[in-house]
Amino acid sequence: MTVPTHSIYDLLARRVPGHSLEQPFYTSPAIYELDLEHIFYKEWLYAVPACQLAKTGSYVTMRVGAYEVVIVRGRDGEIRAFHNSCRHRGSLICKARQGQVAKLVCPYHQWTYELDGKLIWANDMGPDFDASKHGLKPVSLRNLEDLIYICLSETPPDFETFAELARPYLAIHDLKDAKVAYTSTIVEKGNWKLVWENNRECYHCSSNHPALCRSFPLDPNVAGVSPDGSISDVLQAHFDRCEAAGAPAQFRIAGDGQYRLARMPLQEKAMSYTLDGKAAVNKNLGRVALPDAGTLLKFHYPSTWNHFLPDHSLTFRVTPISPMETEVTTTWLVHKDAVEGVDYDLKRLTEVWIATNDEDREIIETNQQGILSPAYVPGPYSPIQESGVVQFVEWYATWLERSLTPMRQAAE
Repeated sequence: MTVPTHSIYDLLARRVPGHSLEQPFYTSPAIYELDLEHIFYKEWLYAVPACQLAKTGSYVTMRVGAYEVVIVRGRDGEIRAFHNSCRHRGSLICKARQGQVAKLVCPYHQWTYELDGKLIWANDMGPDFDASKHGLKPVSLRNLEDLIYICLSETPPDFETFAELARPYLAIHDLKDAKVAYTSTIVEKGNWKLVWENNRECYHCSSNHPALCRSFPLDPNVAGVSPDGSISDVLQAHFDRCEAAGAPAQFRIAGDGQYRLARMPLQEKAMSYTLDGKAAVNKNLGRVALPDAGTLLKFHYPSTWNHFLPDHSLTFRVTPISPMETEVTTTWLVHKDAVEGVDYDLKRLTEVWIATNDEDREIIETNQQGILSPAYVPGPYSPIQESGVVQFVEWYATWLERSLTPMRQAAE
């Protein structure tokens, strides 16, 4: 369903607070392109854990809409990002999702770049050719406690405000000492906003996530804040206990709602995301003193939510790939000295979230199929169970409307 740009303003203007969005927001190629242009091309996006680029020349590639990006660790140990496009005739330089190289060499004509992006060899380009003017185009990058973020905009927004808020929460997890135990990438046939809406509530959990519910609490008084912003006595007691043990826990949220951190409890007696609730890894990743401290939940729209537990950590990356397709990449991190088969069993470590991700994929795809019906109309969210979804939709609609306002003013 194609929507003229002027109609998008009307859709935003008639949106009913506390309700799902109208059909075009989940289906329209025009709105998808606006989401890319005004959100994914402008905001800071989570990319990978730094430990995924453990050695000199280690690289990963990402595609965000029309952009191809390569992220690589240089000889000086620094991680940098570049547009994955040769400065000769534009060929992709790195074709694999990840790998390791001594130099960045274009496969077309072998133009060769150092790991810091400098062009160091281009054959037969004539005496007037200036290699210094043809280095790879950089992409802005920030390393937040060994979590790598990139921004495709030439004028990136502020990152430090978020970083300053997040650092104390993340520092105790010592991600500098992490290694990747496993990575899973799936494609969900649903709009990226449906992926986020599903993530921001557990209204659906009891009937859809049997493995997750063995450890993740279902009581909204324990699992989140009330619609009025208040925190239950049980949750506050958990925060206080964690804080007293040196693990920052209290809710922290951006003024505009783009990101949030809080150390949330698991089910009573549960220590990790396992079927028996016990720790998944014998050698902890980090210095969280309480084995039942629960999980540090961190989200940052539009690209990531995360779980940091005493024994291991998980990162999730959300990348739209079409109006009704979204890639979700999950990475399990353990201590770099933890030995598979000795300190952890890979199946036991990953089985809860592999199952949960697949269950969520089916939920989202079924939701998308239903929204395609001409009979679909936006329905009300539960103020008790879906306050997180309301918060996400409000953030999205406000963000998009604010971004489009200059375009509308220019057209008038």
